[in-house]
Amino acid sequence: MAQHSNSHVASSQKALMLEMKSLQEEPVEGFKITLVDEADLYNWEVAIFGPPNTLYEGGYFKARIKFPVDYPYSPPAFRFLTKMWHPNIYELLRDLDRLPEVTMLSPLQNEALRRTFKLCSIVPM
Repeated sequence: MAQHSNSHVASSQKALMLEMKSLQEEPVEGFKITLVDEADLYNWEVAIFGPPNTLYEGGYFKARIKFPVDYPYSPPAFRFLTKMWHPNIYELLRDLDRLPEVTMLSPLQNEALRRTFKLCSIVPM
């Protein structure tokens, strides 16, 4: 297992604290993001509420984002916990096939997510 320098850990913690603060100050409509454990900045729980006028309207989808210690130099892992049908989500693992091409979000949510939630390529930047 590779050793991570203290500077990478400090850098990733600072980046994650800034992202979480930004999300708390300017929440993204249709999303709720919390820490899985208040003592662990590297594991986030995401609640996605199905946008109106889509096949996902009324849906509630849970996901987890796990950030590596060397974030933002390495990307986070994103995994849906809720079983759903989507062409870019594997049935067995519910991991995103190609993060930048996920299309289940409405254009309004895509814009809000791009503006506020820069840390994960759930939607195109």
